[in-house]
Amino acid sequence: MFAGAQVSLYPMTDGFVDVILSSLKALDAWRDRLRIETDDISTLIVGPPEVLFPALRDLYAQAAATGAHVVLRATLSRGCPGEPNDPICQTGALANPKEPLASRQQAALRAIQACPSKGQAADAQFSLYVMGAGDHMDEIMGCIDFLKRSGTFDRSKNFCTRLTGDAGPVFATLQQAFCQFGPPTGHVTVDLTVSANSPSKR
Repeated sequence: MFAGAQVSLYPMTDGFVDVILSSLKALDAWRDRLRIETDDISTLIVGPPEVLFPALRDLYAQAAATGAHVVLRATLSRGCPGEPNDPICQTGALANPKEPLASRQQAALRAIQACPSKGQAADAQFSLYVMGAGDHMDEIMGCIDFLKRSGTFDRSKNFCTRLTGDAGPVFATLQQAFCQFGPPTGHVTVDLTVSANSPSKR
C-alpha cells in the first residue's frame, strides 16, 4: 500500500518564513518512521496513517503555537492504484472489511476518547472520498454518523464537514475517518484545511 499527504502551511504574518521553518522541525521526531520531502510548494509525508496523522498534528500545533493566523492545507491518499507499494506504509490501522460498520464506528469513537490533548485549538474542515464502485455512499454516510458522535463535530457544510476542538482529538477524528471507512485495499482520499488563530473568530 501507499499512504501519504501533500501538505502546505500558510502563515498570515510578515514572519512567515520563520513560522514555516520552525514548524517543520516538529516533524523531526517522526522522520525515522516517515519519508519526508519538502520543496517550494509543499511537503510530501509518506508513511502509515498511525504515524502520519500525529506528525500532521504536531506540525499544525507547532505553527499554531506561534500565535499567528496559520492555515494547514493537505491532500491525503491511501491505496492509490497509480502509486507503487512502499514498505514504509505497512500498517495494521485500516479497518477489517468484514467488520460491520457499527463496530468500526465504535472502534473509532474509542480511539478518540483515548487520545491525548495537545493544548492547542484546531478548526478544521474536510471531505472524505471513497473511490471506485460499490457501497461508497454507505461508507461516507457511516463516517458522517461517526463524526456527529465524535465530540469534535461542529457542523455540516456544503461539500465538507467542520470539526473543532483540541488538536489532539481533532486529528484523531481525522485519522479514524481515513482508516475506518472505505475498503482497506481501496483508494481513499481526504481534502483537509485546518485553521488557527483566525482574526475572524475574535
